[in-house]
Amino acid sequence: MPTLLIEHSISDFELWHDAFMRFATRRKEGGVLRERIMQPVDDPHYVLIDLEFVTLDAARGFQKFLETQVWSTPANSPALVGSPRARIAEVAQRG
Repeated sequence: MPTLLIEHSISDFELWHDAFMRFATRRKEGGVLRERIMQPVDDPHYVLIDLEFVTLDAARGFQKFLETQVWSTPANSPALVGSPRARIAEVAQRG
């Protein structure tokens, strides 16, 4: 399954997380099956997000939505610092 891997700096986790949760319905409508938020153990101002999809097209479409509707609008992405890095990956080897 394709996974959209996102990482970026943030200024405030609570503020960022509140904004992330405002898009919960949009993630579901966009085909997100599973989501995971992580932070480095030594950096509370950085997040890593995995969004898993059934299809590559759904992952690409959601990445475009994030780039054009969320990250480009400060009101939709408070606490975002700099530009996010986003890539789509698939499992290369199982087992």
